[in-house]
Amino acid sequence: MRTARRTTAATALVLATAGGLLTTAPAAEAAVSCASPLFKREYFANTTLTGAPRRTDCDSAVNEHWTGAPATGLPRDRFGVRWTLTRDFGSGGPFALSVQARDGVRVYLDGVRKYDAWSDLTAVRKGTVNLSVPKGRHTLRIDFVNWTGPADVTFTYAPRTSATVDKVKPLAPAGFGVAHDRATARTKLSWVRNKEMDLGGYRVYRRLAGQPFPARPLAVTTGAAYTDATPATGQTFLYELRAHDRAGNESPGTSDLAVTTADRTAPAAPTAPRATVAAGAVKVGWQAVTGADRYRVLRAPGTSGPWTTAADRVTAVSWQDTGADIRKQWFYRIAAIDAAGNVSAPSATGTTGAPDTTAPQPVAGIAGQGTTAGNRITWTAPVSTDTAGYQVFAAPAGGADPDGPAHVTGTSFHDDLAETGAETVYRVQAVDHYGNLSPSAEVRVTRPAPAALPAPEIDRARPGDLGNQISFGPVGPEATGYRLYRRTDSTSAWTVADTTGADAYEGIDRGAPLGRSFYYVVALDAQGAEGPPSATAEVRRDRPVLTAPLSAPKLTVVQDVRIAVKVDVKPADADRGKGVAGYEWSFSCTNGVWQWSAGETVRIEKSIGTAGPCTLMVRAIGHYGSEGDIASHDFFWLR
Repeated sequence: MRTARRTTAATALVLATAGGLLTTAPAAEAAVSCASPLFKREYFANTTLTGAPRRTDCDSAVNEHWTGAPATGLPRDRFGVRWTLTRDFGSGGPFALSVQARDGVRVYLDGVRKYDAWSDLTAVRKGTVNLSVPKGRHTLRIDFVNWTGPADVTFTYAPRTSATVDKVKPLAPAGFGVAHDRATARTKLSWVRNKEMDLGGYRVYRRLAGQPFPARPLAVTTGAAYTDATPATGQTFLYELRAHDRAGNESPGTSDLAVTTADRTAPAAPTAPRATVAAGAVKVGWQAVTGADRYRVLRAPGTSGPWTTAADRVTAVSWQDTGADIRKQWFYRIAAIDAAGNVSAPSATGTTGAPDTTAPQPVAGIAGQGTTAGNRITWTAPVSTDTAGYQVFAAPAGGADPDGPAHVTGTSFHDDLAETGAETVYRVQAVDHYGNLSPSAEVRVTRPAPAALPAPEIDRARPGDLGNQISFGPVGPEATGYRLYRRTDSTSAWTVADTTGADAYEGIDRGAPLGRSFYYVVALDAQGAEGPPSATAEVRRDRPVLTAPLSAPKLTVVQDVRIAVKVDVKPADADRGKGVAGYEWSFSCTNGVWQWSAGETVRIEKSIGTAGPCTLMVRAIGHYGSEGDIASHDFFWLR
């Protein structure tokens, strides 16, 4: 017998007449309370377990072997003992109640008899009851009696933990809480121990907000607390706790608890940068790094340093180093910095390589043309792949360039300062990013004096669907035609865009590019000589030029009830992809006025107008207002 707590009744001397002898009588038993999972044990001096118990105490287990009286004041035969226990069985599930007894024993669950072997025995009898216990609190009671001879009784109850038998999930853990320390990036999780008798432990799950929980837990523990080193990334993480039993069943999860960490995680190091020499600078480029808010560029004259910060707040993935002497070799590293200021490890090293001292090849095909607006110089780029631009020298024959060379990036140059009637010598040299100059190519050009004609005046310059349209006024009967020039920047040469007759006062540039274009106009005399140029005009174009006028659209009648007409309009096959702005239509039996339709449907529902045969006319309209060919369809219209 294991007695956890025993309450011994005080014995009082009581005078009683018993054949003249002085005898003692037991006093009342004090109340006994036993904390679960201890049994409350009561001894009875009878086999019916009735009346007041002679003795009450607490017992940690039912496992007794008596050869005499079980306690002082009880007979050695014909006595009874009752064990009672009330406890929380958690989620319940399959249990085994095992009994060994010599003489009578009965087992009850919540007052319902589950085992009954109530007889006088000379040998120990064993028995097991498999049953399912509902979740929550339940009471076990074991009644035992001894009639004669030795008394033996053993009782155990235990969950059945075989995975083939136990299919009951544990209850979700209670009292789950988290406490996060942003300074140490540690999160302490705590909970109340589960009531399950077959508890295997607890599984801790963690996920990033917005993502599912992983299949594998973060940690498994048998305790009631766990401390996690939460990633210090500035993100929000969710924690969930689940209990599992020895059969492998997992409980539902607790409510997810959120933790937002301080960001102390640096971005990944960038890959090695690319460093190339550009015009007057080193262009450094690298690949973007996930989570980077900006970048730091480090520069050194050698692989061993010293490294200095060339730029610290670069938000793009490239940077122009204008402080580096491009005639020297430089080495670069990049560090990524996130929004919280965490700095990555530096990248591997990139370098410009040894400086280039080889001159580019000379330009080819240099040519010059004198115009009344200035001299036009063109050439073909050299085959050298490192050409960064060109230097153009303009000098009077036998003299030097008074202004120094002009620097251009294209393959043409316009000299509006050339002296009229004088020969000018032009030398063009290719220059690479390191400043190396090619041998020069030379051409001589004389700017002609303008013909004795007035300069035209440009009235209007605008984009059109078939080209940029430049309108101008006539200069007099002596003009035999007009020539329109165009260029797209302030240094390139002017090229002829259109030539018109004497009575055509509008030039159309059908090859106009997108963006800005500049124009001037000259009149031509009977010998084809140019007069003085007009002032320049600018046109901005945002849509490409149409290669041909718009065709008649396709009409499909989808409704004709004589008082209502609906027609679908589609562009002609030749117009597909040209970006038609819309359609204009006119119906002769209503008002006959051209009306605008932005969509591809024409609907006419009017009861006014003239009854009888009517014609619907539709034409496509370009983005710059040009009108296409007309498509028509005849109807009979009722008033």
